[in-house]
Amino acid sequence: MKLITAIIRPFKLDDVRGALTEVGVSGITVTEVKGFGRQKGHTELYRGAEYVVDFLPKLKIECAVTDDALDAALEAIQSAAGTGKVGDGKIFVVALDQAIRIRTGELGADAL
Repeated sequence: MKLITAIIRPFKLDDVRGALTEVGVSGITVTEVKGFGRQKGHTELYRGAEYVVDFLPKLKIECAVTDDALDAALEAIQSAAGTGKVGDGKIFVVALDQAIRIRTGELGADAL
């Protein structure tokens, strides 16, 4: 099993959610986050004063998948979240040793 963490642009959430549903990912967790990478932030004008916005709003999506579903899920996220511009985000994959469904006690892939 793997844990996929993707940082994406907020307006791409519906596209990514739909793409993951199509490839069989049954659940995701979404968190509003702020950060920057190569995009660096930008300057904005407010009431005549210019200020720098260092941390840009993003969404962090987390989902646990079986090893068999990993490639399809990664492709779905990448194709749905991409715009071809700087700031599209990143995808991280981490090995997931154990998953337990609290309600039923199911373990491993059955818990997903």
